[in-house]
Amino acid sequence: MEVTAKELRSKPGQIIEQASRGTEVVITIHGKKLAKLIPYSKGTKQIDASMDQDLLFGMWKDRETTETVDNYVRRIRRRRIF
Repeated sequence: MEVTAKELRSKPGQIIEQASRGTEVVITIHGKKLAKLIPYSKGTKQIDASMDQDLLFGMWKDRETTETVDNYVRRIRRRRIF
């Protein structure tokens, strides 16, 4: 099913209901495919509950200089003294 961004703004409930029934919804803007709305149970990865929630992820996940996300963000937001 394809919907435009305008339809998504005007009828979000109906479109989400279609996706919850198993229909993949492609969202278009000016005829170009922009995004896909898929049912949650179909297209998601299962996250292991034993994973530490405090670990960095993404491109810095293997970096050893950052111990936790909170400490890293706190350190980079600290005021700089010149």
